[in-house]
Amino acid sequence: QGQLVESGGGLVQAGDSLRLSCAASGRTFSTANMGWFRQAPGKEREFVAAITGAGSTKYADSAVKARFTISRDNAKSTLYLQLNSLKPEDTAVYYCAAGGASAYLSRSPRMYDIWGQGTQVTVSS
Repeated sequence: QGQLVESGGGLVQAGDSLRLSCAASGRTFSTANMGWFRQAPGKEREFVAAITGAGSTKYADSAVKARFTISRDNAKSTLYLQLNSLKPEDTAVYYCAAGGASAYLSRSPRMYDIWGQGTQVTVSS
């Protein structure tokens, strides 16, 4: 089935940076579309960014694209999310997810079938 394990979250101040990692194991993820989602307390899980096996990317919007960068190292079976210029509204549990191989990157959580346990990012003002 495969397993995803996130790391790199923490408590930071507004304006700081973090790099989240997602280690994949148990199956071949090099061709799978992979994504980052986040869920704040009392809110639905929302799409942040996704990347194809070949490295094409999609971001939630231009504001996210300006501050966050998704990348992957297929040799290490690891997905990354670089978070820069963090704001208090970025506070959430961040999840990585894996789906099938496709040229189309979906924003819907339903298109990803393997999920990590999440890593907490808390940004203080």
